[in-house]
Amino acid sequence: MNTRDWPIRAKLTALVVGPVTGLLALWIFATTLTFGPALDLLAARTLLYDLGRPGESVVAELQRERRLSVVQLAGDTALPALAEQRTRTDQAVAELRRRVDGEKLRDAADDLLDTRLDQLVSALDALPAGRGFIDSKKVDRAGAVGLYSGMIGSAFQAFSGMATLPDAELNREALALTALGRSRELLGQADALLAGAVTAGRYAEGEHEQLVRTIENQRFLAENAVADLPPAERAGYQRLTEGEGFVRLRALQDTLVRARDLPAGLDVRAWETSYAGVSQGLRDFELRGADTLAERSVPMAVRILVRLAAAGVLGLLAIVVCVLVALRVGRSLDRRLTGVRTAALEMAEHRLPDVVARLRRGEEVDVAREAPELDHGGDEIGQVGRAFNEVRRTAVQAAVDEVTLRRGLNEVFLNIARRSQGLVHRQLALLDRLERRTEDPDELAGLFQVDHLATRLRRHAEDLVILAGAAPGRGWRNPVAAVDVVRGAISEVESYDRVDVGEVQPAGVLGRAVGDVIHLLAELIENATVFSPPGTRVDVTGRSMPGGYTIEITDRGLGMSPPARAEANRKLSRAPEFDPADSARLGHFVVARLAARHGVRVDLRPAVPGGTTAVVLVPSDLVTDEPALGPATDGAAGPDDRRMAKVTRLATVPRTRAARPGRDRPESAVLPMPAGRTSSVETPADGDGLPRRVRRRGPVGRPRPVAVDNPAYRTPEEARRAMSALQAGTARGRRDGARRDAEPSPPEPPAAPDHPTATERDA
Repeated sequence: MNTRDWPIRAKLTALVVGPVTGLLALWIFATTLTFGPALDLLAARTLLYDLGRPGESVVAELQRERRLSVVQLAGDTALPALAEQRTRTDQAVAELRRRVDGEKLRDAADDLLDTRLDQLVSALDALPAGRGFIDSKKVDRAGAVGLYSGMIGSAFQAFSGMATLPDAELNREALALTALGRSRELLGQADALLAGAVTAGRYAEGEHEQLVRTIENQRFLAENAVADLPPAERAGYQRLTEGEGFVRLRALQDTLVRARDLPAGLDVRAWETSYAGVSQGLRDFELRGADTLAERSVPMAVRILVRLAAAGVLGLLAIVVCVLVALRVGRSLDRRLTGVRTAALEMAEHRLPDVVARLRRGEEVDVAREAPELDHGGDEIGQVGRAFNEVRRTAVQAAVDEVTLRRGLNEVFLNIARRSQGLVHRQLALLDRLERRTEDPDELAGLFQVDHLATRLRRHAEDLVILAGAAPGRGWRNPVAAVDVVRGAISEVESYDRVDVGEVQPAGVLGRAVGDVIHLLAELIENATVFSPPGTRVDVTGRSMPGGYTIEITDRGLGMSPPARAEANRKLSRAPEFDPADSARLGHFVVARLAARHGVRVDLRPAVPGGTTAVVLVPSDLVTDEPALGPATDGAAGPDDRRMAKVTRLATVPRTRAARPGRDRPESAVLPMPAGRTSSVETPADGDGLPRRVRRRGPVGRPRPVAVDNPAYRTPEEARRAMSALQAGTARGRRDGARRDAEPSPPEPPAAPDHPTATERDA
């Protein structure tokens, strides 16, 4: 039986119940052992009056009937006295049967006595048949003596069964009285044999030898029985044997033993007189001894019962005291251990998490107040309680130190991120100035690449800000079109050339969420490009939903296993605490933080036929109508438009997307440079929502033809030809400019700035 997981109350109960049960069992056993002998002593009186007296009467009547039956068998006529004796015998037997069948005697008798009572009743049942044999003279004198002697022997066996008293002295005295009764029975057998021989005038064959054996056995039993009597009883028996009748009877017995034939001068009348006196004297002695024995057993039984009651009460009181002490101690142990357990659980489940949460909220925590000293006593439980007090104090202090350390790390992250952001902003401003001054297409393309790397570096710096628990500073005042938000996210991904923008339904995102949504989408798009083969494409689509606006990012990679996808969705569904040990999934942490800030839902789903689809649901409170395309009022781009143009630039030819209803496309535009970037003058945006730049060759008198922008999809060959044409045109412009350096030219009006300041771009 495994008791390791039992509650402490059950274990204490088992410790108490086991010894108490054993003690109670011992008490019951000892009480039973003592109570049984006391009942036996009390039953001795019942056995004497319900079995001893009626049984002795039956024995006496059977002895008389036996003598008369032997005399009748020895003579020629029936004896009237025999019939009268049989009536008296039947009355005595009937009384004995009534007592034997009574519940009182049966309840007082044990199993051995019950068996011997049944044997006595069975022997008495044979009395009528034996009488019939005697009347029809089908049995001789020896047979008649044996018939009655067997019944009387069954009675004495029952008397011996009564001698089972718990006191050894009383039991020995009872057996001695029973032996004296057997001795008197042998004396009666000798009288019956002699009476038959006297009536017949001679011994039958073997009667003399039987008479001699009977007399010798009678003397032997009497001598042994007297030796077991108490001194007083033994002295009384000695006085009895010294009487005249007993002496005369012994002398006559000696005469009968010595003579082989019936002595001619035998005084029969003297025998009968002596026998009657001795038999009655022995019977009276036995009855007095039995009465004395019964009277002595009652006080002894009372004393045993008194001792039993005292021992029982004391034992029961000891058991009650043991139970009370065990319950008190067990309840105290249980209460104290339960207190320690409750304190431990409260600290682990409530107090310590609450302290950590308060610390993370920036609240001050008093260690002494949050881990108060608990007194559990001075024993081992108290020592455990004091040790637990130290553990609680250490745990709270460790939580304070851990939160302080994490707060310091966050400040370090935030400081590094702010410094990096400042450097990146300065780098972007420098790139702006260099791009304005550079007209060489190769150098301009290199500057665009550096600008793109700086944009990605800015996103990584914002990651540190998010890890530190702060909000990035980048933001917009006006709504931005969803397609521009998507392109802005693509521009911050290294493998932007693998991303295809599909159908993006018209919608706008509020300015306060544009920066975070761009960052969120950039993290997901970068994951899609990293975890898919280099030759595959990543598709981005957007559509309006009843609950907001959904943007789907689908890759063609190996996908994720269901457990991994479920774990990723669990992390994305809430904003977890930053765990430095889980640095391999920083993107998920950043996405979860950004999504939780604006109520955006992100869900990863399996793609068909393979790969993963990231579904981003922007809530309806962040979605508005798509803002109007083109420059702001008075023909100049506003700060938000210039900032978005800066965010959405790509160092490649932009890919067209499906036509959107309600969007006007200009009929013509200049040949596109890398996305969103010009060298001098910025023209109105085309149908893709991105501004186009017109190269300026310097002061010339004639305008350059403007190439028509074909919004259709361009193959890589077409893009290469367009870039070659761009480079050739640039070379021709430089040669023409060199020839006209000597010629004077009118002053050129200043162009509207197309780049925001560092503060406007990354506020």
